Amino acid sequence: MKTSMDSNRVIIFDTTLRDGEQSPGASMNLDEKVRIALVLEEMGVDVIEAGFPISSQGDFEAVQAVARTVRNAAVCGLARAAKADIDRCAEALRPAERKRIHTFLSTSPLHMKFKLQMEPEAVHQAVIDSVTHARRLCDDVEWSAEDGSRTEHDFLCRCVESAIKAGARTINIPDTVGYAVPDEYAALIRMLIERVPNIDQAILSVHCHNDLGLAVANSLAAVRVGARQVECTINGLGERAGNAAMEEIVMALRTRHDRMPFTTGIKTESIMKASHLVSTVTGFVVQPNKAIVGANAFAHESGIHQDGVLKNAQTYEIMTPESVGLKRSKLVLGKLSGRAAFKAKLKEMGYELGDNAIADAFKRFKDLADRKREVYDEDIVALVDDEMMRASDVVRFLGLEVHCGSKAPPQAILELEMEGRTLSATASGDGPVDATFNAIKKLFPHEAKLQLYQVSAVTEGTDAQAEVTVRLEENGKTVNGQGADTDTLVASAKAYVNALNKLLVKRERRAPAALSA
Repeated sequence: MKTSMDSNRVIIFDTTLRDGEQSPGASMNLDEKVRIALVLEEMGVDVIEAGFPISSQGDFEAVQAVARTVRNAAVCGLARAAKADIDRCAEALRPAERKRIHTFLSTSPLHMKFKLQMEPEAVHQAVIDSVTHARRLCDDVEWSAEDGSRTEHDFLCRCVESAIKAGARTINIPDTVGYAVPDEYAALIRMLIERVPNIDQAILSVHCHNDLGLAVANSLAAVRVGARQVECTINGLGERAGNAAMEEIVMALRTRHDRMPFTTGIKTESIMKASHLVSTVTGFVVQPNKAIVGANAFAHESGIHQDGVLKNAQTYEIMTPESVGLKRSKLVLGKLSGRAAFKAKLKEMGYELGDNAIADAFKRFKDLADRKREVYDEDIVALVDDEMMRASDVVRFLGLEVHCGSKAPPQAILELEMEGRTLSATASGDGPVDATFNAIKKLFPHEAKLQLYQVSAVTEGTDAQAEVTVRLEENGKTVNGQGADTDTLVASAKAYVNALNKLLVKRERRAPAALSA
């Protein structure tokens, strides 16, 4: 392959912004995509797949914005095997310093017959035509054989050879429906290396889905036999059961270097920061027992385990918490801590904020410390991320008072700031949350439907901060809003208001199309 068969460097291709966003309800707006892209670049990701430019105007603009912003990583856009797709992709990527067009076409008998309704010869020619056209527009072209793991070997070899001849620098063999098992998938990659005569002119890539829970295992098996690019997502985000989790791939290679002597360019200390950001933006909570980034990944409750860890951490920890961006100490700061200590802590956790932003965050921290017995790293992350998400809001939450109990209908008294004016409203409802949301509707009338209301605790204890996710749908457009506070009702109001602000952005983007119709 181009990197040479003895190369131990594995390219990390992150598709959180494209394949990850295909998870139902996980849509991200332009600003959120740029924020995540910057964190991915900071981590050392090699290739960032920013979106599918032809799928919508919003996705085109998001890919274009990422292309303008990212400087070190290659920015990639996805395109079907169609001239219009490829042209649109090239246009979105134009501002990028390093760009890649990723075009794909199904090659399995099942997909060709029922999805494409094309004969193999027509598919083979479409592969050649699409890669050739993409290569005229971009030096770095990747071609994917969709449903590659269920494709007949002879036909797959023929398509791969032709794609390379047409100019593809990277050949991706997806396990699109997560059907393969590790030895079978490794054998497929080995077969291509042995049978495709010009395979040394391209990098072999793998893109595994997790329908059987084997995405990471399949990806690592492929790397061991010669694949040198892994396509993955933060937190394993993706449609259906998700994709191979980037943090698991990277930490497996790092931790088991004795069996897999391969390296990546990922700064693993940024893993937790990226995980939390993606979870916050999408509203997809990371399960507590998730490998590497779950809340319990480095927690020990068993007395036997605690005793072992106290004597030697390696008895029950095969990685250090610090290696993924965690701190051993849970109790970090308290109400007596000063601004200098708070600023130093933010820097230690990877946040570079301006003076005004630090002042605002410090005030919120002091308010939080007065209400909580213990303040944890996770509390500070939630507090800062919550503030950053609200920086450009048009509608702002100011205050909430709720009266509820068993003797009278719940009543919420709410204050919002809109266009520089402070407005208040009182409303009742079936419960305190319903009353709060009804008060918001009074001040900001809308027809959006509530699709999801989800509450999770940032840390343990009855005084823990609540993180609330609200999902709203309006005219086919879905947005997620987030809010954090020790008061669940306040966090709920913040999340709902955050979602409304995102709807405003989507309305503005639809306005030109509506006017021209």
